[in-house]
Amino acid sequence: MDYQNRVGSKFGGGGVAGASESNVDRRERLRKLALETIDLAKDPYILRNHLGSLECRLCLTLHTNEGSYLAHTQGKKHQTNLARRAARDAKDTQLMVAPTQSNIQRKVFLKIGRPGYRVTKVRDRDTGKEGMMVQVHLPQIKAGVTPRRRFMSAWEQKREAPNKAYQYLIVAAEPYETIAFRIPAREIEDEADDAGYWNWSHWDPDTKQYSFQFMFRLQY
Repeated sequence: MDYQNRVGSKFGGGGVAGASESNVDRRERLRKLALETIDLAKDPYILRNHLGSLECRLCLTLHTNEGSYLAHTQGKKHQTNLARRAARDAKDTQLMVAPTQSNIQRKVFLKIGRPGYRVTKVRDRDTGKEGMMVQVHLPQIKAGVTPRRRFMSAWEQKREAPNKAYQYLIVAAEPYETIAFRIPAREIEDEADDAGYWNWSHWDPDTKQYSFQFMFRLQY
């Protein structure tokens, strides 16, 4: 074959190098570069199997000798996987540190049992609306803690089998255990829409009593 007359060849230069020759030359350059920068004894991803071949545990590739492995470490695939691994390790470290910092700032109280309470049914004679007044006595509530309440659907709670006929009223005040009342699954009036002032709540820090009243909307 006439190499000297190929397009792009230079007279006396031996012709243009083929693709395979270029790849061999490239791998050799990468191998030499890796030899200068990588200590195989400290590489956590190299593994020699029972056949004597070398495996890259990061990329799951197989190599016949150290030169092939070293050239692989300088390639795009290995470098990309190294960057991904570093990003994942940094994220995992952040997730482990963040909860620790959050737990330090969070107030943790030892539960001391359920508070005393009284529930009274109320009714507006003028409109026929029905509701409930709840009084919770909290003599050992922690300083600076304000009682909280919310309504929970039957499907949110995990203590009883869901029953669409009921919903739950939850009252929480540290360090007491959270208490729950099962009430009819009727729509609750909004305090902002209450013209008769039947819906209200009050926390007395002196007597340590939390009182509130709510009304059910009329059903037509």
